[in-house]
Amino acid sequence: MLLSNDAGPDVLLIGDHLALDFLNTIASPHGKCIEWLRDGQDLLNWLHRAGAIDAEIAVHFKIKDSARKLDRVTEDVRALREWWRAFVLRHAGKPLGANAFKELEPINKLLAEDKFYRQIIKASGKEGQALGLQKKREWNSPDQLVFPIAEAISDLVCNLDFKLVRRCESDDCTVVFYDRTKSHARRWCSMAVCGNRAKAAAHRARLRASAVQDKT
Repeated sequence: MLLSNDAGPDVLLIGDHLALDFLNTIASPHGKCIEWLRDGQDLLNWLHRAGAIDAEIAVHFKIKDSARKLDRVTEDVRALREWWRAFVLRHAGKPLGANAFKELEPINKLLAEDKFYRQIIKASGKEGQALGLQKKREWNSPDQLVFPIAEAISDLVCNLDFKLVRRCESDDCTVVFYDRTKSHARRWCSMAVCGNRAKAAAHRARLRASAVQDKT
């Protein structure tokens, strides 16, 4: 695990897809806005904890590149996040049509710059399978840290159902998630947080209504 001088609150990984966890790097899960990508160290920490890069890649960039350069990359990543947020809020809950293709041009530009290849590796933990295929990426510059995010966005828009992209129904929560429940009836970012708060609020409302009824 990477360490920073001020790691801040634990990263929020409840979007059920990396592209939506990326959106939730600034969110209000408890009614208070939290920014998880304040600087380059935060970016490396989040990418590592979200499973987007290996620990050795994060350490490589932390040692090799200046904090100023990593901070500049993080500014670009935050700009991408706000572009992506606008796209998600326009289309969430609806099927994506061909008309969305033009809007996704910024992602295609990023994907065109990516450099990755595949390598045959020894399969570990796979019974009856000795070999496997693993994707590798050439990491030459911290500017490339945006590529796993662009790849995740392309996966979400091309391979999953955008009708299942939803925002937490709590009024003061901004968390976005992909509804993977069997009934597709997920309403809250987390039952432990917003779900329980909503239940408690509904219970209080019923008690007030009952008290008013008893007085009449």
